[in-house]
Amino acid sequence: MPNNAEQHRNPRPQRSGTGQDPAYQGTNANALPLTASEDRQWATLSHFLGILGFVPSLIIFLIFRDRGPFTAQESKEAFNFTFPPSVLALVALLLSLIPGVGGLFAVVNALIWVTLASFSVAAGIQVNRGRPYRYALNLRIFH
Repeated sequence: MPNNAEQHRNPRPQRSGTGQDPAYQGTNANALPLTASEDRQWATLSHFLGILGFVPSLIIFLIFRDRGPFTAQESKEAFNFTFPPSVLALVALLLSLIPGVGGLFAVVNALIWVTLASFSVAAGIQVNRGRPYRYALNLRIFH
């Protein structure tokens, strides 16, 4: 049994005779493809979470783009739709801090989020049924 001074110099646990260190085992870097229901679920969430802005759809796209084709397609669509209004809402929020005209920009900000939320919910309902959704007004930043 090693003493305390030896443990501080060599903090790794002792390996067993198998050649593998059980304390540091991980999962395979190549994740399995999504099942059809998981693919539809993540695609639906990418639209529903558009209520929060563009960040959730971007995260879903970056994590699941290689694992599910429907999720990749729909999260790109959700990101392309939610990015411009999210930026506009942030600008309106900052402008709402200006005395005098701030109230007008606060109303504009609220209208942007209500519109974003209603379109995101409508898209999420369609995608949950397994149908791809295309927003009528979309910049298509990601292709």
